[in-house]
Amino acid sequence: MPVTEKKILNRLYFLAGCMFLFALGVAVKLVYIQVDGEEYRQMAEERTIRNFTIPANRGNLYSDDGSLLATSVTKYDIRFDALTVSAQNFEKYLKPLSDELSAMLGKPSSYYQKTFRKARANKNRYLLVTKDLGYAEYIRIKNFPLFELGPYKGGIIVEQHVEREHPLGKIAERSIGYERLDGSGHELRVGLEGAYGEYLEGQEGRRLKQRIAKGQWKPISDNNEVEPRDGYDVISTIDINIQDIAHHALLAQLEKYKAEHGTAVVMETRTGEVKAISNLGRTSDGKYYEKLNYAIGESHEPGSTFKLMALAVALEDKVVDTSDIVDTEKGVITYYRRRVRDTKHGGYGKISVGRAFEVSSNVGVVKTIHEHYSEHPDRFVDRLYEMGLDKPLGLSIKGEGKPYIPDPRNKKQWSGIALEWMAFGYGVSMTPLQTLTFYNAIANNGEMVKPRLIKEVKEWNKTIMKFDKEVINPRVCSPETVSKLQGMLKNVVLKGTGKRLYSPNFSMAGKTGTAQKNYGTKNRERLQYISTFAGYFPADDPEYSCIVVIHEPDRSVGYYGADVSGPVFKSIAQKIYTSSPVEDVVKELEQTRPETEEDYQSYYAKAQKHSDVMPDVKGMSAMDAIPLLENLGLKVKAVGNGKVRKQSLTVGNKIKRNETVVLELS
Repeated sequence: MPVTEKKILNRLYFLAGCMFLFALGVAVKLVYIQVDGEEYRQMAEERTIRNFTIPANRGNLYSDDGSLLATSVTKYDIRFDALTVSAQNFEKYLKPLSDELSAMLGKPSSYYQKTFRKARANKNRYLLVTKDLGYAEYIRIKNFPLFELGPYKGGIIVEQHVEREHPLGKIAERSIGYERLDGSGHELRVGLEGAYGEYLEGQEGRRLKQRIAKGQWKPISDNNEVEPRDGYDVISTIDINIQDIAHHALLAQLEKYKAEHGTAVVMETRTGEVKAISNLGRTSDGKYYEKLNYAIGESHEPGSTFKLMALAVALEDKVVDTSDIVDTEKGVITYYRRRVRDTKHGGYGKISVGRAFEVSSNVGVVKTIHEHYSEHPDRFVDRLYEMGLDKPLGLSIKGEGKPYIPDPRNKKQWSGIALEWMAFGYGVSMTPLQTLTFYNAIANNGEMVKPRLIKEVKEWNKTIMKFDKEVINPRVCSPETVSKLQGMLKNVVLKGTGKRLYSPNFSMAGKTGTAQKNYGTKNRERLQYISTFAGYFPADDPEYSCIVVIHEPDRSVGYYGADVSGPVFKSIAQKIYTSSPVEDVVKELEQTRPETEEDYQSYYAKAQKHSDVMPDVKGMSAMDAIPLLENLGLKVKAVGNGKVRKQSLTVGNKIKRNETVVLELS
């Protein structure tokens, strides 16, 4: 055999051998797949069919009267598979479909005809037709020519997604909050939405989709594998009318004083239900929006509003009474080379402890606390701890700031002036809501209730869970101490630092506070303030407590608590009085209380007499007697609380304008 032929045969044998080995390998692989090929079948299926998650509709968040604060709305995106439609149906229905889309969406019919033909030519299986349709629009477009034939014959692809909407817009946006993932995949839970997400979020569903061109996925059918279950509805304590009042009153004052940020909270006294919570921060362009939840999350030095807590301790320990005299000297006192000053130049002289609170005398209050607790500061601090002022409120909303009250037994926390600084609200730290909770306890006759932002969880009309009043401390101090504190808070508005807020039409009680924010700076031009007003209304039978805190008002416009935060408090109180009826039905309309009628007739008779004669105000309440006498041009000095027992000017004598009359109350 020639050498050439032999070489050719060898090559043929080699090639045949390779083909045999290849065929054998294929056969072995086929057998393997048949016997144990579940993994490969699963891989193939995952590449072509996948189970997608369908988010459940979050439950609705309501105000206390059933108005929507947040709701989930399902939106629909419509796409078109240009290849699944037969040529006959495509040509038959293209113009009628385009005409309907034109009438609904506003673009010319020719635009849609051209778009669909281009998609078919390019074999586009995922053409976006329109998006973010409501349910009614989705049903309408689903019944258009061609689309009504369904996903396989008509090429329609329907994708749904859920969007969260807030009917109130930016009002209470931060308090309503949200629940979503950040850029790192961490879940962010903010406000009511975040706190009660376990009830609102519902249960996800599943839907099978098939992979089509260019990594796109198309639903296999119109039905879901697992239907999503909507979340429960949450009924909050927010009153949208009061929320609107608080929001706009705060906003107007922030704009007037060009402040950095502020917060206002209104709480129902007896139940602790938060009726309004507004938090507004300034943007770089000077506008304000719900930036952070300052009321809950921002712990800061409360300033003079803490004097209520300081004197509550002294009164409860019975080391001092409101009638005790304290010498404010010349308005300046020094401890460890650090000066405590009064805002009034020259001080107030010798005044009662109650009066020191009313005029917010730093010297008077600090001197009182120093005199009785400097040897045993632990007694003072322990009493504050007993009142619960060192503990967070334990709110469901995340991010509550921690209160801070230094302990004299901890050398790292305590200093030589710690006690004195605490007495007028420095060196301690509380959030606005924590401060308000204590003021609310005084309004509530000593019972401290936990602030509450939710009433119940419901599924349609069925109550799943109910949230009732929760008492933190049944008695923060004795009834006697509470009564004295209530009297001092009332007098702040009648004749103290808040007297410009007084209104004869409705009564209020509260305390002003003006705290230096960065008092460590040597540059006086950089010094900033926190202006606060905390209290309740009506003064004698409180229904609501309220706190307003405004940070860094423009000092050239004003910065005192009575000027900056006080008017917001008054505006809220006034509008709630005039806008919110106390009862839907007035009972016993014809009945009158004899004592009320007698007081009114007495007041009316005295008011009608000649304006230069001293009236007899004995037996009248201080709230009636003081404005009556001030309207006659007299200066009034009231000592004590309650009704007038004795007056310094003789009844019937002619009075002189700006003359001082002293009323002894009991």
